[in-house]
Amino acid sequence: MTSQPAPSVRVQADDFDVAHEQALLTQDRKDIGALVSFIGLCRDEDNTLEALELEHYPGMAEAEISRVAGEAIERWPLQGLTVIHRFGRIRPGEQIVFVLTAARHRADAFAAAEFLMDYLKTRAPFWKKEQRAGSAPGDWVSAKSEDDSAAERWR
Repeated sequence: MTSQPAPSVRVQADDFDVAHEQALLTQDRKDIGALVSFIGLCRDEDNTLEALELEHYPGMAEAEISRVAGEAIERWPLQGLTVIHRFGRIRPGEQIVFVLTAARHRADAFAAAEFLMDYLKTRAPFWKKEQRAGSAPGDWVSAKSEDDSAAERWR
């Protein structure tokens, strides 16, 4: 029986380097046949967003993401898994989240990445507040019903 890989989960203020993260996961590995990565960016749909302010409970966010990452490793035969979620002030165009799944076959890597992103969008313990350009007050970002619908398929 092969051992399951330990997921790498980080919650950090600093940006991340995708190429570096891929190299860390694949270094000296010949058993990986597929890498699937997702990079979530801060977007400004109406050209009024100055930044998103992402808040979390330190320790709790890492533990909960690690728990769900472990669930992904149990559900799919992954060779490796990295999840990075940023917090703090993030401007439009900047990276917010990174999910990298490694598997022998692409279907497992794709499914695990989708599962993790659906979880991160709906249940991860982060709160987002919009900071609008100028003096316009910002609002807390509400959950979207389409994200909840997408996450239902994994139950």
